[in-house]
Amino acid sequence: MNGTLYLVATPIGNLGDISARALETLRSVDLIAAEDTRNTVRLLNHFEIRKPLTSYHEYNKYDKAEVLIGHLRRGENIACVSDAGTPAISDPGEVLAARCIEEGIRVTSIPGACALITALTMSGMPARRFCFEGFLPSDKKEHKRILSQLVREERTIILYEAPHRLKTTLEELRDTLGGSRRITLCRELTKRYEEAIPLTLDSALSYYEENEPRGEYVLILAGADPAALAEQDHRSWDTVPLEEHMEIYLSKGMTRKEAMKKVAADRGLSRRDIYRALLQEENG
Repeated sequence: MNGTLYLVATPIGNLGDISARALETLRSVDLIAAEDTRNTVRLLNHFEIRKPLTSYHEYNKYDKAEVLIGHLRRGENIACVSDAGTPAISDPGEVLAARCIEEGIRVTSIPGACALITALTMSGMPARRFCFEGFLPSDKKEHKRILSQLVREERTIILYEAPHRLKTTLEELRDTLGGSRRITLCRELTKRYEEAIPLTLDSALSYYEENEPRGEYVLILAGADPAALAEQDHRSWDTVPLEEHMEIYLSKGMTRKEAMKKVAADRGLSRRDIYRALLQEENG
């Protein structure tokens, strides 16, 4: 009978945030797979837990996952922990969990601290709908593609960033989304010097010209304004002659009435307005 993989959330700063269930799980499993065994052993020592540790991190996540699956197939239970927070969120635990699911091995999650949720809830940004991008990709082409997609993202946007990359990322976001876009920069979450700083992208860049970034950051960005996006879309048709715009839809087999309806929607006008404009063009 296969064992179970437990994804165990650990504190992101304050040790008091670990749950009784997480401690019980860490004490009961046969093996703990840790992103950095040096960090995890300090946590275990604090709670007087003595269990075998093995490293499982970004650079061995594929090969080591197969080794861990071997343990699970032998009936051993494994706890997977990241350096801090919930495994599988911007974390190699995602690969191990996926492989276990493929192999029919039970995966369960022991909930607890998660930096993105902690930062979102304290930011004051809309939390009903949000998207999480984690760290922006290091591949230049993919990096540019993701940034371009964020231009039209209406949900609250959550990113992770390291201190040495923060200024560059803020510049890219400012150039892509505009300097007036609201952002809350969260750092040192749950720790003594916890901060959640609400700014605009312009003012954030000015702030970090005078204040050196320190600690890991969670960036909470306001989503795009739907009304502004719609207005931008309408304006994009201003340079297209009306008859040419109509022809786009007529060439797809639409009736003239159907085409006028689509053109009106594109331009943010009524169908009557389009009809009148077309008549004026036909009459010279």
